[in-house]
Amino acid sequence: MTRLGLIDYGMGNLHSVQRAFERLGATVIPVVGGPSAEDALDTCDALVLPGVGAFDPAMERLEQAGLDRLLQQWCGADRPLLGICLGLQLLFEASDEGSRPGLGLLGGRVRALPRRPGLPVPHMGWESLIPAQPSPLLPDDDDTPPTWVYFVHSFAAAPSDDAVVTARVDFGGDPVTAAVWNGRIGACQFHPEKSSHQGEAILRRWLAWLEPQGSQP
Repeated sequence: MTRLGLIDYGMGNLHSVQRAFERLGATVIPVVGGPSAEDALDTCDALVLPGVGAFDPAMERLEQAGLDRLLQQWCGADRPLLGICLGLQLLFEASDEGSRPGLGLLGGRVRALPRRPGLPVPHMGWESLIPAQPSPLLPDDDDTPPTWVYFVHSFAAAPSDDAVVTARVDFGGDPVTAAVWNGRIGACQFHPEKSSHQGEAILRRWLAWLEPQGSQP
């Protein structure tokens, strides 16, 4: 049974994420920082970094709990991590939303969504994904129907390397980053845990990818 460490820094939709993974048969272990965090990580096959809220307060809480360093060490050892919503944005170097540096696990910056008349921000609701580079998050069959998922965001990542983008979403005629994948790091700007059957399928594919990969680098 896959054991997932769920990073708890007080700004994540932890309950819905935990329930989504438990429905798929995973064991979810809260990781809250402090002296016990490293011991908890030793029992995990992969980490999940959720998030709801603003960039700077999230980074401050991660730093106060020592979780920023542990996440950087984890990914530096080439171990699997999945970011969700704000958890995707925190993986990058910086954000227009604040002044603190991000985790720096992916190159690039998080940019504010463009504001135009008739284009609501935050971007909220169901949208279909535009596939980009293949990854374990998305189906690899060109004949598969569009994947519809649920978004709530005002910022989107602008990676320095387009090759890490595995899906985009149309925002007023502009394609913006919806999901990324690099090595063993994956992340979704949308909420797979709130995206019904297609969101569940994304999480299921990620869990299936973890099985042959194992937790060790």
